[in-house]
Amino acid sequence: MREAPIHDLDVLVIGAGGAGLRAAIEAAQRGLRTGVVCKSLLGKAHTVMAEGGVAAALGNVWAEDSWQVHFRDTMRGGKLLNNWRMAELHAKESPDRVLELEAWGALFDRTADGRISQRDFGGHRYARLAHVGDRTGLELLRTVQQRAVALGIEVFMECKILRLLEDPAGQVSGAVGYWRATGEPVAFRAKAVVLATGGIGRSWKYTTNSWESTGDGQALALWAGADLIDMECMQFHPTGMVWPLSVRGLLVTEGVRGDGGVLRDKDGRRFMFDYIPKMFAAETADSEAEADAWYEDHVHNRRPPDLLPRDEVARSINAEVKAGRGSPHGGVYLDIASRHPAEYIRRRLPSMYQQFMELAGVDITKEAMEVGPTCHYLMGGIRVDADSAASTVAGLFAAGEVAGGLHGANRLGGNSLSDLLVFGRRAGAAAADFAEGRPGTPVLDPAEIDAVLAAAEAPLAREAGESPYALQAELHEVMHNLVGIIRTGPELTQALDQLAKLEERTAALAVTGGRAYNPGWNLATDLPFMLTVSTLVATGALERRESRGGHTRDDFPDPDPELGSLNLVQRLGEHGDLELVREPLPEVPEALRALLDETTT
Repeated sequence: MREAPIHDLDVLVIGAGGAGLRAAIEAAQRGLRTGVVCKSLLGKAHTVMAEGGVAAALGNVWAEDSWQVHFRDTMRGGKLLNNWRMAELHAKESPDRVLELEAWGALFDRTADGRISQRDFGGHRYARLAHVGDRTGLELLRTVQQRAVALGIEVFMECKILRLLEDPAGQVSGAVGYWRATGEPVAFRAKAVVLATGGIGRSWKYTTNSWESTGDGQALALWAGADLIDMECMQFHPTGMVWPLSVRGLLVTEGVRGDGGVLRDKDGRRFMFDYIPKMFAAETADSEAEADAWYEDHVHNRRPPDLLPRDEVARSINAEVKAGRGSPHGGVYLDIASRHPAEYIRRRLPSMYQQFMELAGVDITKEAMEVGPTCHYLMGGIRVDADSAASTVAGLFAAGEVAGGLHGANRLGGNSLSDLLVFGRRAGAAAADFAEGRPGTPVLDPAEIDAVLAAAEAPLAREAGESPYALQAELHEVMHNLVGIIRTGPELTQALDQLAKLEERTAALAVTGGRAYNPGWNLATDLPFMLTVSTLVATGALERRESRGGHTRDDFPDPDPELGSLNLVQRLGEHGDLELVREPLPEVPEALRALLDETTT
């Protein structure tokens, strides 16, 4: 067994996307030894896929906008399953985080009078998304990356973390993993750890997520003893490409619809008008009169129905396809070509235009795109304290998509980027506080490190066994067919049975070749993470016998008021078995509840 070299840090951040880098910046600015670990290369994080904008109530386009309206939109969009305190902090602090980015050099698009421009997005009452064309996530990442480099933060690239390590007192004390390029082991000793590893979408057959999104942070936290909440709440983005095959699953930013794009059925009819009253009255309105008023505002005033919240648009598209009104390849048409001149489209959506021309031969200035729901974002995740982003394990913090609570049952577009900034900063600050108050040097157990590495390397020693690629393909089919956008109890039970069998088969994984540059081995080490988070999703989905936000049960089509007041909490029990308990949501204070009860804010 090779000995793992140990890097000593005060704060270890796992994940180099927007949340991880913002956390690292906050800790490093306090003078702490801060390191960032990433599975890929610096600058390649999934944050770049958030293209349309960062949501913040700056009020640059609509002066009526405010944090109170943003709070209300976020809570109502999340079907009130949100952690109210997280939603409040997010709405209040997002404008300052955007202005901070601008001060650090981010180049936002501008209004005619020189202020940061903001565009419409689904579920937001006002045009609220500060944007850089359709490359906002890339600009955000570039900005915080340059800031991190200027602060001298050490970055450990192409490093796969296998397990978190704890001291005898149960505090997180570091992590162990290996270098993906060479296969050599490595360990990190740290007084505090921040998880910012993103999502879990690679467990599904069709997803907007990049290859890194295998649920590493969620699984690491669970195995370390942390609570996870509402893992069943998975968002299927309504507009992923379904054709041509070369771009299947690729995200079409909501900015296309925010800039006037509309959804059409196979006959060219704008079908979204059919779904406004039913969906809004069923899930959002407090009365029929409110539903009627909202409908009038959207249909006859300024907001198109194509900009309903993502869960509602995705279900509408799914219903059209099932009714036989979809496009030839199982989607619908997204049309912006008939809405704006080609020059406008190329200027407002340069990345969309370029990537589909080059990758698919589709000219979005001349023809409609074939789109459909694709696995996109996890609203649930690690249970954290709203103010500190602390998990239920001492010394472990989490921010970004890996953390649950802010978005409830459905995330509004643009809230992900402001989430990264607000809670990345808070996680970094709280981790720094914890590290400064932790005396002595954290203890690492060499025997535990050796055991983790031995388990990871076992597939390399087997001459024959299960192929990791075959297991991954079977996992994709299970999640696509049985834990997709529409779910049923019998299918979820079947999924859990099949996932358990796949997990048993991972004990016989075998790969050829050595440790260095071995994608088969890298996949073999990813599969335990993917199967763990897939089981969490299916378990929560079976327990939540209602339809709410991104979670739709065909056998329980209506929301359940009782379940709507509960978090489904999953953790490992005393003997390592998965436990699920129902726990009440924190009660919303009266002043904030009044905002939610108003028909207008």
